[in-house]
Amino acid sequence: MYYFVRCSSYIQVADLVEASKTYDTLESLLDFDVANDTVKSPGSHSRNLRCVRQGLDLVRALFEQFLSTDDYPLREAASTAYDNVCAPNHSWTIRTAVAAGMYALPSRDQLLVNLEETHQSAEKKMKRLYPLMLQLQRLKFPPCAS
Repeated sequence: MYYFVRCSSYIQVADLVEASKTYDTLESLLDFDVANDTVKSPGSHSRNLRCVRQGLDLVRALFEQFLSTDDYPLREAASTAYDNVCAPNHSWTIRTAVAAGMYALPSRDQLLVNLEETHQSAEKKMKRLYPLMLQLQRLKFPPCAS
């Protein structure tokens, strides 16, 4: 599941980098898709932008859950973050697949080992990125269709 999300995000970000050569502002990019009724079309720049933002919101929400207590299991933190950020925009099929995929997540401690981080170093990095995540959350984009 992680591989799919990572690949999907990479494609969406690459599309936005390419779009930045054509559109001077996010507003002009959105205006173009609105005028052409492609805001919710798969592969449209505005949909990709909304989906990348939603992915960043998911990371922000996961940070919040992760930082709330050292005793919060990763699976529970990830499920809560997903339920709050992404689930309202996903179909039943996607929500069910995500719920099943949560069981493949490592423990919180194993994740930190895999990332070669300690609780303290991970917390420090998350706290450094968190203000940027909040700024991005304030941006308003058209909804990402499932």
